[in-house]
Amino acid sequence: MTMVRTRIAPSPTGENLHIGNVYTALLNYVFAKKNQGQFIIRIEDTDRQRLIPGSEERILESFRWFGINYDEGPDIGGPFAPYRQSERLLLYQKYAKELVEKKAAYYCFCTPEILEKMKAGQVSRKEIPHYDGRCKNLEAKVVEKRVKSGEKYVIRLSVPDSGTTVFHDLVRGDISFENKLIDDQVLLKSDGYPTYHLGVVVDDYLMKITHVIRAEEWISSTPKHILIYKALGWNLPIFCHGPILRNPDKSKLSKRKNPVWASWYKEQGFLPEAILNYLSLMGWSMPASVPLSGTSAGKPNGKEIFSLSEMMENFRLEDLKPVGPAFDLTKLEWLNGEYIRNSKFETLSSKLSEFYQKKYSEEEIGKTLSLVKDRMKKLSDWEGLTDFFRERPKTFEEKPDQKILTKTIPVLEKSVFEKDVMEKKMRELAAEINVKAGDVFMALRNAITGKKATPPIIETMIILGKKESLIRLQQVIKN
Repeated sequence: MTMVRTRIAPSPTGENLHIGNVYTALLNYVFAKKNQGQFIIRIEDTDRQRLIPGSEERILESFRWFGINYDEGPDIGGPFAPYRQSERLLLYQKYAKELVEKKAAYYCFCTPEILEKMKAGQVSRKEIPHYDGRCKNLEAKVVEKRVKSGEKYVIRLSVPDSGTTVFHDLVRGDISFENKLIDDQVLLKSDGYPTYHLGVVVDDYLMKITHVIRAEEWISSTPKHILIYKALGWNLPIFCHGPILRNPDKSKLSKRKNPVWASWYKEQGFLPEAILNYLSLMGWSMPASVPLSGTSAGKPNGKEIFSLSEMMENFRLEDLKPVGPAFDLTKLEWLNGEYIRNSKFETLSSKLSEFYQKKYSEEEIGKTLSLVKDRMKKLSDWEGLTDFFRERPKTFEEKPDQKILTKTIPVLEKSVFEKDVMEKKMRELAAEINVKAGDVFMALRNAITGKKATPPIIETMIILGKKESLIRLQQVIKN
């Protein structure tokens, strides 16, 4: 049986790894590992004008952060190295010329000015812009002469004028395209670099990729790729086009409406395992035959929180839905909060210390974590939820009740700082001065923290200590 081999091929033209690429990588990785196969990372860096220095390193670091471990890649090598397209140019040039020899491609000498004029004319006639094929039937001698003279050229795919190109998609079934509607795509640019369409086919074939798993936006490109495969006499891989990530308004996920870089989610304090869990729900769900604890097998479970290994165990490409739900940041925050609440205390303390780059020790974090853990949705929430432990309040969301505080200070001065004792004394004081116990606790909360909503105030005061708590109360009285 042929070993399953899948790949992800990001372009280092953005700030970091796009969250859509994380989703595609997740599908490829899970499918490969479920089938004891291999997952490969290939860098498509042929768009030289849009390259961003350092982007490749940040992309690979993001994959490592997510725990999406690849078997072959530009930094670790492999049997089909190199894994950067810019280092494979001779291969693309070789196969582009082979396509020309087989009449499946041709030299095109049209300048940018000619192409712009062509497009303008088509737009004015309300036609779909396309290459009109004017170089398609140039005589071989003419082509040879122009090439030898040093005239700039590209190599274009020669798409048949009639017939259809059909392929089977694991998610969407058979898909058919009329050849007359397929453009004669540029395969090799004038600088000798391939376009995506040539590079992806050559690399997928030579790297023995068995399953091409990508987003639906590439469906219209697939017939071009199939024409290249067939012209070169190569067997087709299995195609699977999953859903693209969408904004809540159903438009394609874009940085104008949603954060798209993996680095942003890391900087905000999202956990990688929570992000992968959420992405897995985009077009897929845990099969109904997988029971939750306490449910019977075969009953739909609605399970939304599960590990990568659980997904791997139950995932099938055929179960992907053609259209996934919208990417909802609020839902992701909820899910991330669930992961935080279910984290072991020591593990979460360590993650927080690392998140804040050791600015706070695990011991310092541990003192307050139990009080705020249930209110956190992201790691970045901890600092704001606990800032009053580190600094006395300078402003107050609500003015503390000084009359009540004047009565509490003498009681607290004589009290031991233990939860049950303090709580009992504050309730007794409330009854004595004829106010609600809640009013006493609120006055303490306002004075100690400057905020109306905080962790339980008695536990907060115990962590601060008797001396610091009384200093804060006395300062409010003086002012």
